[in-house]
Amino acid sequence: MQVTLILCDSAQEMGGKLYILGGGWSQLHQPDVPTPMALAILIKVPWNEANEKHQFEAVLMNADGERVEFEGNPVAAEGEFETGRPAGLKPGVDLDLPAVLAFNGLALPAGGYRWEVFVDGNQEAVAPFHVNG
Repeated sequence: MQVTLILCDSAQEMGGKLYILGGGWSQLHQPDVPTPMALAILIKVPWNEANEKHQFEAVLMNADGERVEFEGNPVAAEGEFETGRPAGLKPGVDLDLPAVLAFNGLALPAGGYRWEVFVDGNQEAVAPFHVNG
């Protein structure tokens, strides 16, 4: 599966499209300040994997490769998705599945981080960023 991951201030999914505000950044300039953050995700589901359930997980990791916790809980989201094949779609055409995950109010200390997105246990996208101190 092909997954595109964009860090942004906020985003919405509506009508099969992503609407992104403040997207494409890799630097935050205020450590320890609650910051709005969203992941705009576009999953290209292969034609032959439509109508099947898939597991996904998005996890925030620090520079040491450890899961980041906020108020004692891991900063992560998980779930499952399934997308149907429209009638008449020719074999081999990928299906677009847009999704948004919002993590508002994270106050991260200075350092390096990365979002990792997994589909069916396989890492499919990584978005590194740095909080400047």
